Amino acid sequence: MTAPPPEPVDAAAPPASGRTGHDDAPAHELRVDPHLGTRVHVVGTRQGRPNRPSHGCPFCVGGLEAPDPYEVRWFPNRWPAMPGGRCEVVLYTPDHDADLWSLGAAGVRRVIDLWAERTQVLGARADVDLVLVFENRGAEVGATISHPHGQIYAYDHVPERPAQRLAAGWRPEADPGPRLVARSGAWTAAVPHAPSYPVEVSIAADVPIGDLVAADAAQRDGLARLLVDVFARLDQLHDRPLPYMMWLNQRPSDGSHPDAWFNIEIVSPWRDAGVQRFIAAAEVACREYFNPVVPEELAARLRHLPGAG
Repeated sequence: MTAPPPEPVDAAAPPASGRTGHDDAPAHELRVDPHLGTRVHVVGTRQGRPNRPSHGCPFCVGGLEAPDPYEVRWFPNRWPAMPGGRCEVVLYTPDHDADLWSLGAAGVRRVIDLWAERTQVLGARADVDLVLVFENRGAEVGATISHPHGQIYAYDHVPERPAQRLAAGWRPEADPGPRLVARSGAWTAAVPHAPSYPVEVSIAADVPIGDLVAADAAQRDGLARLLVDVFARLDQLHDRPLPYMMWLNQRPSDGSHPDAWFNIEIVSPWRDAGVQRFIAAAEVACREYFNPVVPEELAARLRHLPGAG
């Protein structure tokens, strides 16, 4: 694994003072809605970040963020959503045209090991309560660079949704029945009982694991195989690369919820090939969702597609 060099100077980056350049405009401000308690990170500096690289790929070997050869790599996000070096980028492979599943189990295992390493390092910080590893793949979900990569946000609090899951004592279903997608070793992939996205898959171990740091070698191998299997199926679901969001639910690093159960969520807004399901006004207003895809039918389609594990 390659540690990053000192971050290069970028003329487009925000001033070193941590402000946007206007005395009345902080680079980051956490605001809380007084009625709902919703936390909103106001990050004016991210409005100026480029939507697409102007030339070349910064993640390919020799690019701005990867000047030297690598297998997997992490570096500080130069357009961070939060201050204090708590936002990082993880490169899965130097191959620009790869997919996560095409890396094979060995390649995905290297990614898992780097996720675990950064989780441990960031989680040990006194100003970090929860480490979120995630990926946005595809322009449809906001990815601005197609090179295989993910991100890590280290929060100085436990955000609302993870806190709700932890408080409820989230556990994987012992038997998902017709919503089972695939198994690998001690890991199971299944479509949730009440998914809010048209494509939604949850991956969890059959035994309690709090986070990737706690997963042993055999468990990491099994997870790598299942991720390859599941993502290969998902890319065949509509006969084209599926835009998706993936995130890892790990136990907080602040010492709370030691009984948390690690799992991975994968969701896609596509309800059919190239057809986006938009979250509508009633759903946003009431936080109740209307899903046109039957979970059991989705799971059956995925089960009958060949995996690549």
